[in-house]
Amino acid sequence: MGFEHEDDAQRLLTDLRQRLAEFGLSLHPDKTRLVEFGPHAARNRAARGLGKPETFDFLGFTHICGKTRTGRFGLRRFTISKRMRAKLREVKTELLKRRHLPVPEQGRWLASVVRGHLAYYAVPGNSPAANTFRRQVIRHWSRALRRRSQRTRLTWERMNRLAKRWLPPVRITHPWPSVRFDARTRGRSPVR
Repeated sequence: MGFEHEDDAQRLLTDLRQRLAEFGLSLHPDKTRLVEFGPHAARNRAARGLGKPETFDFLGFTHICGKTRTGRFGLRRFTISKRMRAKLREVKTELLKRRHLPVPEQGRWLASVVRGHLAYYAVPGNSPAANTFRRQVIRHWSRALRRRSQRTRLTWERMNRLAKRWLPPVRITHPWPSVRFDARTRGRSPVR
């Protein structure tokens, strides 16, 4: 939840703890904390002699206080690196199991994996992480295909053709809310 004033946040946290205690529940101490975040966080922390605003992980993204090109506050969201590494490990082990299947069957399966990843993580500002995920999937796929035979003829030129044929390109699928609203009210496509 976001609050403009710290005392409102403190009050809600106290009330929430009391309410949960009535039912014998409690908030996890490592997962519940107040974080100074937003347009004024960097300036306020600098005035107190502290460093950059804290980041936090939520719903698969690391949230960071950033700036837009014009210098205004901008929310930055990046895929949590630990989650991406774990997913890439899963893809790698599954590819090793499926490496002797026909290439079209592998391509269809990998396309669904990449599409699923992009359906969640393709948000504005996260294209570098989404591109990295797709690139690493291609790298794991090429290694799995090269392990099918000791006399492989798989070049990167052919691998790139396979990737272009089967894997979807990275596109931002979740534009900012203002862009979605403009699309509904002015008839433009929300994805550019």
